[in-house]
Parts: sequence; C-alpha cells; structure tokens
Amino acid sequence: MKITILEKNAGEEDELIVKCDYLDESMTRLINQFKTGKGKLRLYKDAKIILTEPSDVLYFESVDDTVFAYTKDSVYETKSKLYQLESELPANVFFRANKAVIVNLDKIDSLAPVFGGRFEAVLENGYKVMISRNYLNALKEFLGL
Repeated sequence: MKITILEKNAGEEDELIVKCDYLDESMTRLINQFKTGKGKLRLYKDAKIILTEPSDVLYFESVDDTVFAYTKDSVYETKSKLYQLESELPANVFFRANKAVIVNLDKIDSLAPVFGGRFEAVLENGYKVMISRNYLNALKEFLGL
C-alpha cells in the first residue's frame, strides 16, 4: 500500500482520495473513521461524558438493548449499537466474538477450546469471553491459525 500526503493550498478543503481495485471491509472501516472523525469514544457514566481511547476498552457487551464498554477499571455505557461500533472500530483490533460481544484482540491473554466447538478468550482483567462457532473461523484466519 502506498500512502501519499500532500499539503493543501490556502482555502482548500481537507480531502481523502482512495485508489483501490475494490473496497474491502478494512478499507471501508478506515474510510468510516475518517468520515466520522472519531478518535475517542464518547462513553457515559454517572451523568458524565467520558472521552476514552478505543485501545483502553477491553470489550463491548450488549445487555437488554444497552451497550456497555468495559475498561480495566470501570464499566461505561455507550449510545452506539454493536453493529455501529463494529463498523467504526479498527477491524485489525476489534473482533466480533459472539452476538452480544465485541472484544479488543490486543487485550486477550489466552485462547482455549471449550465444549461445543467454541473458544474461550481470557482477557487482561481475567474476564472470559465466549467466541461462538459462527465467528471462530474469522478469528482463526485473523490470527493465522
């Protein structure tokens, strides 16, 4: 991949040009990140808005139509749905583990097979996330297994 950065002239608008044979999932997510301009996540706790780096989040979990972001020290609510987070977060870091969870691959300490053809991921905080069979092949491909 070639990256070219040009200085714009006075009065010109910032511009991103993508040249590719086809838009794959990772390229689409990157473009969405530029469009939304999101560097930090807006999370909510105790009527406060907390700006957090995505890399600080261990995982996101959907419980009763509410999505929570879990960090090492705390749990926050997010107004986004899992499918929105999945399209906005970097595909090389965040992975859909099951119907209700997106996990930060950089925060996984270990992976182990469990009953029913699933895998269990143990995160830095000791929390265990089940990786369903539906998402297991994608994880194996990503990890080169």
